[in-house]
Formats: sequence, structure tokens, C-alpha cells
Amino acid sequence: MTSSSMTIAALATAPAAGAVGILRLSGPEALDVGRLLAPGVPAQPTPRHAYLASFVDAEGRSLDEGLFLYFRGPQSFTGEDVVELQAHGSPRLLRLLLTRALEDARVRHAAPGEFTRRAFLNGRLDLTRAEAVADLVAADSEAAVRAAAAGLSGVLASRVQALEEPLRALHADMEGVLSFPDEAEGADEDVGGRVTALRAQAEALLAEAGRGRLVRRGARVALFGPVNAGKSTLFNRLVGEARALVDDEPGTTRDALEARVEWDGLAVTLFDTAGLRETPGRVEALGIARTRELLAGVDLAVLVLPPGVTQAEVEAWTRDVGSTPVLVVDGKCDVAEVSSSPRQRVSGLTGEGVDALRDDMLGRLWGGGTPSAVALVSERHADALRRASEALGRAESASRVSTLEVVSGEVGLALEALGEVSGTVVSEALLDAIFQRFCIGK
Repeated sequence: MTSSSMTIAALATAPAAGAVGILRLSGPEALDVGRLLAPGVPAQPTPRHAYLASFVDAEGRSLDEGLFLYFRGPQSFTGEDVVELQAHGSPRLLRLLLTRALEDARVRHAAPGEFTRRAFLNGRLDLTRAEAVADLVAADSEAAVRAAAAGLSGVLASRVQALEEPLRALHADMEGVLSFPDEAEGADEDVGGRVTALRAQAEALLAEAGRGRLVRRGARVALFGPVNAGKSTLFNRLVGEARALVDDEPGTTRDALEARVEWDGLAVTLFDTAGLRETPGRVEALGIARTRELLAGVDLAVLVLPPGVTQAEVEAWTRDVGSTPVLVVDGKCDVAEVSSSPRQRVSGLTGEGVDALRDDMLGRLWGGGTPSAVALVSERHADALRRASEALGRAESASRVSTLEVVSGEVGLALEALGEVSGTVVSEALLDAIFQRFCIGK
């Protein structure tokens, strides 16, 4: 019996005390081994029926009483026979049950993610839905939970399939013309138009991927600007508690402070940074250098301005962020005179304009819609979708100036990249890398 065909066993619950703990088995001997631990269960139990059972050790002594569930393959999560023992959540008890199962020579300990990997290999899940299982376990915001659930229900898979299928049909038409020009005459008509439409579809999917990545890791937003602009007071107001030290003396903030909030379900990490000025002290200068470094890595920089600044100063501070998107606001509007500036006015002290600022920041980060309306996308997905979009861009150009062979080759590369997302083109090494991040009982 090969390792991949053996029955596997693992604890499906966390190794901590709780009300319930679950031991999971999957494979051809799952029922036989499960009944060794719960001998009172019928030899042919009804699938998906919960049996109250006594769990015993090797000598037949009772260890616990709990539920025994049998799922007959292929109508199970993994596509194989699956047994779950639901016992009381004592870590020591569960280890005893697992050790007892592993004493059987037909059983080995499951590798990380192996239950879900078997579900993928047995056709129960495509790769995007398999990865969504780990995303759901790791989700740490409402938007991440909802987006992972969308991925698990097949939202990302359907979007990829909607691009993959017509792309495969186009590739088949072109290959048919190249291989059998007489029989497939006319199949390559309007190749350029078809490629252009598919490229637009790929770019839309890539834009959606950007939002999915934002939900996965959370957004990063930095408040920056000159000293005494009210950044720290605004930071405290946005966070909802006094996290940053506030004082009238310029240069109070010497290092970047951070706090995590959740807005409309989206996890946002806010940074309060050292104020920028020309002649800071030595320690303050280190904080300013760190501010400039931080600004290059956030998703949005909010430039908070004190009263009385000039346009030249605004432009100078904006240059500090490089290519990072910038939102410019007038701070301390509670003490500033009303001006004709079109910029948004806020006051961290009174709260004026803060709700509108938060909505504006979410709008800049998200670009419309709601964070919960997407499927999570990993860096792996985003890279594959980017390569597919780039290949279709080259195919579109080639359709105007080059041969059909070149266009077909680029379309083939786009298909390979999409296959890495759906799982139709995947190596053992890639599967190892994907499922390694799963917990062992999943």
C-alpha cells in the first residue's frame, strides 16, 4: 500500500481544552479502524448518522463516550470513507485516541492539509475552493470571513472558468487551423477581436484580484505631514482610544505607532508617523526617516495639513510618498479659519469631518462596492492572473503584426497561468507549497 492510498488520521480540533474534540480518519480502512476505537458501532453503520458510542483503549477499557459519524466515499469531504469521533475536548484524551488509531499498521498521521488535498485530488474541490478552506480558518476580519466563504462556494472558480473556457475554445480553433488548414478553414476568423475581449475580461479579473488581496492581508494607512498638524489627535479619534501621545510641542511623535481597526468589515492598520520638518533633532530625524520608509509600503497615505500652509509646501510633502496614493486633508479645523480650500476639513479633537474622512479612505482603498463582496485572492493567484493578462496583451499585439503561431503560443501561456489557479495545470511541488500552510486536521 502506497503512502498516498493509506488511511490517514489526525485531530481536527485545536490542541486545547474544550467542550468537544474531534478525531478524523480518511481512507479505505477508516471504518474498520474507527470501529476498533468504538466497537459498539454496527459493522455497516448508516452513513451520515450519529451513533452514541463508547471509545475504548487497546484493552477494551472505556476512555470516553461520544459521537461516531461515518461518511461513505465518494459522498464525503475527501471523496474517501471518512470517520469522525467526537469526544470531550481533553487534549490528553484525544492524544490517546489518536495514538490508538496510529497503532494500526494501515494508518499513518495526516500531513498538513492532507484531508483537503485528497478532496482536491479526488475531484471534490477545485484548487481555489480547497485554498479557501485555509483562508476561512485564518480569516481575522468579517470581510475576510465572508470573502473566504465566497471562495469556498466557488465564486473565484466560476470567474476563472468563465475566462478559461472561451480561451480554451479560441486556442483549439487556432491550433486546428495550424494543424489542419483545409478542414478548419475559417475557424480563425476575428482572432484579434476575440483576444481583445478576453484580455479585457482578464484585466477585470486581475482588478478583482487586487481587492481580494487587500481583504486577505488588510489595508495599511499612514497619517503623515508636518509637525503640529494634529495627526496624533486624529489617529486617536480614528482608533477610538488614546494610543498616541498628544502635546503642543512640535515633534512629539518620534516613531511610527500602529493600531488595527475594522471598518465595514475590512481590517485596517493605521500608522501615526513622525512629523516632517527641515531641522529636526537627532532622534526625531530617525523617526522622520522611518516615516519616509513606511510611506512607500502602505496602501494609502493621508497628508494632514496644519492651518496656513502654502501650495508649494503641500507639493513638497506629497513628493515624500513617491507612488503611494495620497489623500490630502486640512487638520485642526476647529481652530483654523474657514478657507476656500477644496480639501476635506477634519478635527481629531472635536470629531468634525472624521466620519467623512473614514468613508473617503475606504472609498480610496476599495474603489467602490463592499469588501465582503469578493473572494480572497492569494499572492499566487494574483501572480498567475497577472501573467495571464500579460500573455493576452502580447497575443492582442501579435494578432495585428505577427503570425497565428505566435498568437496561439501566447494564448497557450495564458491558459497555463489560469490553470495554476483552477488546478488544471499544477505540479506536485506547487501542491506541497499550497497545502503546507494548512493545519494538520484540515
